[in-house]
Amino acid sequence: MELAQALPGHICSSWNGYGMKEARVVDKFSAALSSYSCKLFLLATPVTAAITCTTMSSLEEPLGLDKLPALSNIDQVYRFSSGACRPVPEDMGMGNCWIEGRSCSSSNSCKEDFGEYEKDHVTWRRHKRNLFQRTSSLGRGSVACRNMTENDTGESKYKLFKCVPKYVKIVEVGPRDGLQNEKTVVPTSVKVKLIHKLVASGLAVVEATSFVSPKWVPQLADAKDVMEAIQNLEGVRLPVLTPNLKGFEAAVAAGAKEVAVFASASESFSKSNINCSIEESLVRYLAVTSAAKKLSIPVRGYVSCVVGCPVEGYISPSKVAYVAKELHNMGCFEISLGDTVGVATPGYVGIGTVLPMLDAVMAVVPVEKLAVHFHDTYGQSLPNILLSLQMGISTVDSSVSGLGGCPYAKGASGNVATEDVVYMLNGLGVKTNVDMGKLLSAGEYISQFLGRPSGSKTAIAISRRDSRECS
Repeated sequence: MELAQALPGHICSSWNGYGMKEARVVDKFSAALSSYSCKLFLLATPVTAAITCTTMSSLEEPLGLDKLPALSNIDQVYRFSSGACRPVPEDMGMGNCWIEGRSCSSSNSCKEDFGEYEKDHVTWRRHKRNLFQRTSSLGRGSVACRNMTENDTGESKYKLFKCVPKYVKIVEVGPRDGLQNEKTVVPTSVKVKLIHKLVASGLAVVEATSFVSPKWVPQLADAKDVMEAIQNLEGVRLPVLTPNLKGFEAAVAAGAKEVAVFASASESFSKSNINCSIEESLVRYLAVTSAAKKLSIPVRGYVSCVVGCPVEGYISPSKVAYVAKELHNMGCFEISLGDTVGVATPGYVGIGTVLPMLDAVMAVVPVEKLAVHFHDTYGQSLPNILLSLQMGISTVDSSVSGLGGCPYAKGASGNVATEDVVYMLNGLGVKTNVDMGKLLSAGEYISQFLGRPSGSKTAIAISRRDSRECS
């Protein structure tokens, strides 16, 4: 039996998160040696036998076997799973990992020199090297664990969160995107009360409704009545969705002071959702933005299917960048990038990953003008949002109680729950100005009306906790 088999925690070889094989030596062991015979075996086994227990690739550094602890000092054996190595003791700290190699400013964005996104795979490989530089002797692109550091003011900092903004604006889309797919028609009075509750929670932007044809989205046929009932709300922005110039004119007549247009990065989805090609939709929205500019009405732009389409599958980041750039050039003050079917993952390698898409869009649209909009079909919304924050994005769309889904994207589940986003941001120390208690009340209100449990894991957990405390 080799030394590696006798001491499974002595030398640990594993694959890290970036596909690089790494080997590490630990200088303490997790359990006392259990028998005298095992000690005799160790004394009789040459240390050089350890060299054969793992295969080094060209990316690995020497293991430093000359620094192994003397056998007389071995008093514990740390056992590791084969899939993940623990950090060496001097690196453990609080156990948080960080990735070095990003240059960040003190503002809400990370400043990086990204070139024009032309060839998806070739260009991305070049950017990937810039983003994930070698951080330690573990090998190129490896993730290293480091202790918490403090600046001159005593504030704790982690490299991983250096680019996360101090304040995140949440755009609540529940009353529009959240309710448009409901089979049961929600009365106007319920929608209005929900909007009031959301505004009372501190949300600064609440998307109220959509001026689309009632034939296509009957749930929002009362858009005019909803706008009339919320005209007196102050201290909040209440944008509405407008698919064309006719919808824009109807929205303005109803008192809308901010509108939004929505394009798609998928040709197939554009035709099924708004019955026109991508280029035709951009012509429509140019008419809307031109009319809005004359009235000093801000226009927000949405891009749907930014990583995947229910018809076409994978969507190239260059297509997303093209649509986003066109919307920005025509005057949209903010571009929301939507994972309509909720298939995105927070990676940088492989199909359907967020990082290449953000990289491509950030090359043509300033990061401070970008927002993210994730559906939670595969439970990846929060990781995707966290990655987006690390990239410098400071605006996040979400829906109270996880309401939502797209009537033209089969299989897409609801949006990420606002309660879950706020909970995560609170844990990160990021300000949102949202009162969690009042937000939970708004979610409970609409969930009770719809007759189903909340789609927010945070809301469910807090409700169970409160129930246990009361019993």
